[in-house]
Amino acid sequence: MKLKFLMGALLALALAIGTTAQETAAPDVEVAVDTAVAVTVAPPQDVTSRDTPNDAGTSIIIRWKRSADDITGTPGFLGYNILRGTSQDGPFEVIGETSGGGDKDDPMYKTYRDNNSVDGVEYYYAIEAKSEGAVARAMTSEPVSSSQQWFNFGLTNMFIATAFLISAILFYISSAKSGKKLYIRKIAGLEAVDEAVGRATEMGKKIFFIPGTQDMDNVQTIAGLTILGRVAKLTAEYEARIDVPVSRSLVMVTGREVVKEAYLNAGRPDAYTDDMVYYLTDDQFGYAAGIDGLIVRQKPATIFYQGAFYAESLILAETGNSIGAIQIAGTAMPAQLPFFVAACDYTLIGEELFAASAYLSHEPKLLGSLKGQDLGKMAIIAALIVGFIIHVTGLYDFATLFSVSGG
Repeated sequence: MKLKFLMGALLALALAIGTTAQETAAPDVEVAVDTAVAVTVAPPQDVTSRDTPNDAGTSIIIRWKRSADDITGTPGFLGYNILRGTSQDGPFEVIGETSGGGDKDDPMYKTYRDNNSVDGVEYYYAIEAKSEGAVARAMTSEPVSSSQQWFNFGLTNMFIATAFLISAILFYISSAKSGKKLYIRKIAGLEAVDEAVGRATEMGKKIFFIPGTQDMDNVQTIAGLTILGRVAKLTAEYEARIDVPVSRSLVMVTGREVVKEAYLNAGRPDAYTDDMVYYLTDDQFGYAAGIDGLIVRQKPATIFYQGAFYAESLILAETGNSIGAIQIAGTAMPAQLPFFVAACDYTLIGEELFAASAYLSHEPKLLGSLKGQDLGKMAIIAALIVGFIIHVTGLYDFATLFSVSGG
């Protein structure tokens, strides 16, 4: 009995303590409600848009006066949204965004270029200045559409230079056709062709002609085959023997036609055989090894290297030099020119290879083109010298005349 009474007292005491603790843990609390602070940003002004000049279309330039918050560097300024629509009342879509800051030529203004417009469609543009929690919009007042221009006035200097060069070429072609003798400086390597072929004839040895390692889509190969025509004609006239080992099948076919025509023009078509031009291999160093073997075994008196060459240039030239052959090289590959200069008797450097066809044939169109290009180069050199003097003396920023701008 006493035990039940004691347990009941303890239970009542525990309930009383729990109720007191609950009331202590959950007192009345006053909840503070933050009041939103209004955030504002100054809108951009004077928004204008125009078709991009001197371009191929699909481009519009938008320009506006920067927001005052952008100019003063207000903390929280986030830049601009560029919006575009086909109606002044919208809807507008965001087509881009840009940071704050002004243009280099006018820091008070900002420029953006929309390169995704459709020609002939009128657009309205809006610019939003944005900050943390607020935007302010300014709109254009007039619609604008992009279009393609027929003439790019930013390339006027290129037009003048091209017109001058074409006029010079046409003038010299006309002069050459009228019988006027055009002066072309002597190229030692081409002047030595007759001597090299003559020596091979006197010694009763072969002439090797190597037209490079590239195919007919390389302009150096074409230039080399032009020289081959001249060399083959001389060998036909002197009754010498010429071998033309090639590394491309198309070069072999073209080379045979060139040599065949040369023998025909020399009046000796019966002396031509297809065996004069033959194929070795497409492999670069396999081709070089095959030619070296031919040179060492047959010991030709004269070797021509005319065309595009790579790492095999020194291998070929040194082998020919070791047997004492006269070697005349020509290439427009800058990295290989030092090897040919060191190991060969004569070297056509760069443009001399391409000028060889005009130099050897004296054809009026080729001569006129060559002289016209030379005049253009002289004009450029003169402009550089005069411009350097004017620029250094501070009389005028001459370099601006040669700036090229495109749409």
